[in-house]
Amino acid sequence: MLIATWSEFGRRPKENASGGTDHGAAAPLLLIGDPAKGGLYGARAEPHRPRHHGNLKYAVDFRSVYQEILGGHLGADAKTILGATYDSVPFLT
Repeated sequence: MLIATWSEFGRRPKENASGGTDHGAAAPLLLIGDPAKGGLYGARAEPHRPRHHGNLKYAVDFRSVYQEILGGHLGADAKTILGATYDSVPFLT
């Protein structure tokens, strides 16, 4: 069994006028289960170096993760489903 959990949006590092943070581009993703190799994949976010419009720069494209789950775990044709091929992220055993 493989469980993947993530949010469809990240958060921006800078506090907004109401004391919170706005939706952003980068977000953590957690994979749990026997086929998942432990570890941190991608570079750590650098809050002092925001990208476009104050968003954090992400290191792993979420479509790369989808690709690995679709092809490596579910046995589906990821390119057909996603419409392209993305960088490999070797998080499955």
